[in-house]
Amino acid sequence: MLPEPPRDKAGKPVRVGDAVRLLMLSGQWLEELPPDEKDDVLSMIGQVFTVEEIDKCGQAWIHQSWPAEGGGCHGHSIALESYEMELVEPAA
Repeated sequence: MLPEPPRDKAGKPVRVGDAVRLLMLSGQWLEELPPDEKDDVLSMIGQVFTVEEIDKCGQAWIHQSWPAEGGGCHGHSIALESYEMELVEPAA
């Protein structure tokens, strides 16, 4: 049996492919990031992302990449709590 879809701050169901606005980030993991990575991750707040995955625990995942010094890129994938996201546009 599949878990219930995660819900956004307003209680709206969120599915893979939906666009969500990142409202805030919380959790000890954020405090444990190196300062430069923390700055990158915090820059995601207020932006809109496509939900890439719903995990087996029923959490919505988003991803962001940034250019790295010397070429290439680095990124973070983040599992969101309901109060951290707002549904902007359901997937077609």
